[in-house]
Amino acid sequence: MRGGQERLGPYSYRWPEGCFPLGQDSLALGRFATVRPGWKVCDLGCGAGVLLLLLARRAEGLSLTGVERDPAAARAARDNLAENGLAGEILTAGLRDAPLEAETFRLVVSNPPYFAAGSGRSGGEARMETGMDLAELCAAAARLLSRRGRFALVFRPERLADLFSALRGAGLEPKRLQFLQHSTAHAPYALLLESVKGGRPGLEVLPAALSETGPASPNS
Repeated sequence: MRGGQERLGPYSYRWPEGCFPLGQDSLALGRFATVRPGWKVCDLGCGAGVLLLLLARRAEGLSLTGVERDPAAARAARDNLAENGLAGEILTAGLRDAPLEAETFRLVVSNPPYFAAGSGRSGGEARMETGMDLAELCAAAARLLSRRGRFALVFRPERLADLFSALRGAGLEPKRLQFLQHSTAHAPYALLLESVKGGRPGLEVLPAALSETGPASPNS
């Protein structure tokens, strides 16, 4: 994959060769996640840091943290924050060994691998759960979140049952769900889901969003 550059409102986003390019799934998640000024935010598997930039353009004074096991991507994330005048911390680590304090974040986000290891689905190595499975990802997010903190991610519709199970197993209650479609003639290609740590049962299902218009946000 070749590197590239995009403009994201007031920010410039660069990604090096070998990193995932900017995609509709990340853009949609950056619009969907609930975020407020001054929140402490963490992106698990941050790549070159696009979600941190997308959230920073929506709310001022965020405390930004990213975790990325690929050294080149982590370096690009640090560069993106620095070049855009944003303070933050990018840890080069796996999610199991990232030295982060528990119960300190108001929002955790992730655009994780979509396919279970051994499932036979082809998304490339970076899209397979080889380093951490879905249950471990949700448990890692729950550990980092303060009570009533939020975990927002983008995922595959066919794994929605697995996602609900993993979230509830980690003490995260699904609260907002939105499907993404390329057009009304196509089935959803992705979903956005936000859960709350210690939240009460009750799921809001938003109207499906077309990729060209983007998903609804509570505070965009």
